Amino acid sequence: MVQAITQVTGSAVPLLLDDIDTDRIIPARFLRCVTFDGLGEHAFEDDRIQDPSHPFNQAQFQGGKILVAGRNFGCGSSREHAPQALMRWGIQAIIAESYAEIFFGNCVSLGIPCVRASRADLEALTKLISADPRTTVAIDLLAQTVTAQSTGGQQVKAAVQIPPGAKQSLTTGGWDFLGQLLDGEPEVRAQVAKIPYLQKFAV
Repeated sequence: MVQAITQVTGSAVPLLLDDIDTDRIIPARFLRCVTFDGLGEHAFEDDRIQDPSHPFNQAQFQGGKILVAGRNFGCGSSREHAPQALMRWGIQAIIAESYAEIFFGNCVSLGIPCVRASRADLEALTKLISADPRTTVAIDLLAQTVTAQSTGGQQVKAAVQIPPGAKQSLTTGGWDFLGQLLDGEPEVRAQVAKIPYLQKFAV
């Protein structure tokens, strides 16, 4: 079944830094893997080694689904391993000031919404999440809003932007090519039945 993504809700990880490139998201030595399995545990590994206080090291941010970042997130080389590592760590959506184009496209193709917010709103989100890691953050792609609600009742609500094509792809399930293929199984089988030399492969 095609998976349409209209909303992502959960706790968040604050990482409001600019120009974080894909080499920092997943160091080059981990690119030798045959599959993407296991990449999640190495997300930001060098940054985490150099800075023990890095949010991805902190127990209070484990399980975070939404990453709050800064300007030009995902710049550098175009490796798909970067969004794969974030996804396998547990990130399901990103809010940032801006993105590198190829990184953005790779995220959308994996079903990871990447929305843009103003610097002031990102700072407000970061302040709230840092003060209360149990803050619930909800991204609504249809309304193009983000709402953060702390356990103490404080709230941040802001408008976010996403290119129309990416929005349509995510909210209609157009990004999910495997789901589309599985949903189209009856049509595929019907077409196979019309081609004589494929009959021996029919199941």
